[in-house]
Amino acid sequence: MRQILNRRFIRYGFFIMVVTGIVAIVFLSMANTDKVTVIDKKNVEDKKNKFCISCHELKNTVYKEYRKSAHFNNPSGVRAGCNDCHVPSGFVPGLIRKIKASKELWAKIQGTIDTPEKFEEKRLALAKRVWADMEAHNSSECKSCHLIEAIDFEKFKKPDGAKRMKKGLEEGQTCINCHKGIAHEMPDMSTGYKAKYEELVALSLKEKKKKGQVVYTLSVKPLFLKSNGKKKAGKILPVTRLTILQEKGDKLQVRIDGWQQDGVAPLIYAQQGKRIFSTALGKMALSEVKIDRTMLDTDTDLTWHEVTFICWVTKNDLIFDREKLWEYGAEMHSACCSACHSATPANHFLANQWMGTLKTMSRNTNLDKGEYRFLLKYLQFHAKDTGGGHH
Repeated sequence: MRQILNRRFIRYGFFIMVVTGIVAIVFLSMANTDKVTVIDKKNVEDKKNKFCISCHELKNTVYKEYRKSAHFNNPSGVRAGCNDCHVPSGFVPGLIRKIKASKELWAKIQGTIDTPEKFEEKRLALAKRVWADMEAHNSSECKSCHLIEAIDFEKFKKPDGAKRMKKGLEEGQTCINCHKGIAHEMPDMSTGYKAKYEELVALSLKEKKKKGQVVYTLSVKPLFLKSNGKKKAGKILPVTRLTILQEKGDKLQVRIDGWQQDGVAPLIYAQQGKRIFSTALGKMALSEVKIDRTMLDTDTDLTWHEVTFICWVTKNDLIFDREKLWEYGAEMHSACCSACHSATPANHFLANQWMGTLKTMSRNTNLDKGEYRFLLKYLQFHAKDTGGGHH
């Protein structure tokens, strides 16, 4: 009898907890849903934000940033509260957001971001989650105040800004694609792809390389003509396909298959007719290139040679799975090209067009030479005329 009562207590107790939770969520979604409020001069802190900043994690981090922004103080005296930007308009979307927010209670209990240091470590991931939600809602949070049809482009201080915004709207971009870091500090966008790079470096050290296997370069690697050679004979660019021929000490003998344009002997390209660099050869390495066949590109009247080249490389920074390298490239592309506008898809341009396009954009990034070359390779292999990296 006692066991039956216990089972019923557990069953009904769980039911009551679920119902109570749903009621609480509905109540919370109905409460605090007013939109933009007027500043209360008697209270420096907007009353509307008190619930949100009751967690010290927010009060000591993003709330301080928000207080310095135009969303807190501005000439019009209209203040956008936390709820205006972080809860989408409408009862149902707002309710869904409240339900999702229940996960944050568990994070609070665990102390996931209970110090400024922990928060900074998670800032990029948290920001990406908010940006993704806003993009999914077509920035409805922004549009509850900023009506597109009410924008007077003639009053823009900078004509270029008006031009870019018109173009973005015509292309179907939404507010958050371009207007990140408005109320809060931008996260360090490089932390995501740099963390992936460290993971790949560690993976390359774990993977055992053997004769006959195919590997891909993670970074720019020097090449040598002999296993004991110390003088560099050229360099291999990132994501170049290498076939392992033999192992000797800390080096591997590898074969590079590719293409040379007639008259441009120092460069080996990944594909015929595409300026996707695989290898840059020094003078003493030129004679080691073997021409397998020659063809004329009738579209350009250029002669191309299909070639093979054998050299020695160190074992580090070589990866079996090229898809892991593409994941790193995708993270870098998103981080570098979506901070101030929606990232241009890789298949928007031809492989050869990406060379000039990325060079123009590079002044707005902090990529080093190795990272720049990797990103270029990623974009070229996913370009309109290369089939999205399946070659």
